[in-house]
Amino acid sequence: MNNPAAARRQILLLVACQALLYVNNVTLIAVNGLAGLALGPSPLWATLPVTTYIVGSALTTVPASFAMARWGRRKGFIFGTAMGFTGTSIAMIAMLTSSFALLCFGTFVVGLYNAFAQYLRFAAADVADAYDPSLKERAIAWVLAGGIAGGIVGPELSKLTRTLLPVEFAGTYIGLAAIAFIAMLVASRLRIPHGHAAAHGPARPLKAIAAQPAFAVAVFVGAVSYGAMNLLMTATPLAMKVCGFGYPEAADVIKWHVVAMFAPGFFTGHLIRRFGTLPVMLAGCATMFATMAIAHHGLTYWHFWSALVLLGLGWNFMFVGATTLLTTTYTPAEKAKAQGANDLIVFLTMITSSAASGALLSATGWTDLNLWSLPFVALAAVAIVVLMLRPATRPATA
Repeated sequence: MNNPAAARRQILLLVACQALLYVNNVTLIAVNGLAGLALGPSPLWATLPVTTYIVGSALTTVPASFAMARWGRRKGFIFGTAMGFTGTSIAMIAMLTSSFALLCFGTFVVGLYNAFAQYLRFAAADVADAYDPSLKERAIAWVLAGGIAGGIVGPELSKLTRTLLPVEFAGTYIGLAAIAFIAMLVASRLRIPHGHAAAHGPARPLKAIAAQPAFAVAVFVGAVSYGAMNLLMTATPLAMKVCGFGYPEAADVIKWHVVAMFAPGFFTGHLIRRFGTLPVMLAGCATMFATMAIAHHGLTYWHFWSALVLLGLGWNFMFVGATTLLTTTYTPAEKAKAQGANDLIVFLTMITSSAASGALLSATGWTDLNLWSLPFVALAAVAIVVLMLRPATRPATA
């Protein structure tokens, strides 16, 4: 069925869901490390609430994929937003009761919300397949671009609510519970044809799907993009605090970083259609190298700002490209297992980077922390070039 108007209506709802998700995510990134620093037994444990958030996502990502394959995207997204509401409410209680363990549990539960919502970009591809296949690359990029709202609203929300209650950040978690509830209402309006979310038919084993070079490169580049980005973004508020900057300055840096992550979504799909998926992914790696160079050579506000903006841009090119490439490697019947495996690997990488972030920052400092991503981004670039040189893969890059 070719129905561009219906496709755009559903994509707009998915963009709204993505925007509300990233208001939640960006605010959590801005405050979780500082909340952990306030409640934790040691600065080394400050980023544990961020890690438990990602652990919750990682443990749920594969079940979320299969749950939506069985019950549909809409029900999956509604359940995820309910977990967001529950988890942020628990985190608010944790701040009021000064319970570090409860804070970690609350962020773990919010991780379930994140796991389900990570499939918003794949839901965009489902909508395109159902209504207008020519929109696929742009639909994925547009939905990811919804995260711009998170970059703008999230830090401002945290500034307004940080001292709303007598205990710092308790009011922020109340605000996030309200955002999750609104996201639930928006998700309830989705109408994605279930046949496209739960296709049946012959399906290869996951081992056979993963043996494809394009699948391996898509997963690896996607994981590296998120791992490198998460390592630095998680550490940024703590590093800026150590360098003497206040919370408003750190929140502004995170804000523009997230805007840079998602604003390119308005044109990344067009770049992919014009230049190919792999060249755009390679441009993302080059931008990541520029990030590391700037961050390694200074500790001024503008060093932080410039590095984080380029980090966001590099992530966008790498991750949107990797997602687009991934969608060429499986059939509709293989969708749940392929997407679930991909996101599991991405989240496991994020667990490692967030867990290491606080410890590496304490041990090596901000400038050297950035170099830990260098070999992985270099390997990603090499993998992309090797795939570009394989004649059989060239059509997938167009």
